Amino acid sequence: MPIDTDDLEPRRKKAPAPDFDRLSVEELHEMIEDLEAQIVKARDVIAAKTKARGAASSVFKF
Repeated sequence: MPIDTDDLEPRRKKAPAPDFDRLSVEELHEMIEDLEAQIVKARDVIAAKTKARGAASSVFKF
């Protein structure tokens, strides 16, 4: 069974969620924008890793 290198990386602990009740509407909008940007970046990284894995798999097929 192939080893996934992602399994070798230490697991990151999730940061505690901020207290939304203490944030202003503007701060909440900024937080949403930041989170959406992180989601886009994560999806791009997932796509790149999937593409690389597919390319590697096609090279090493027996």
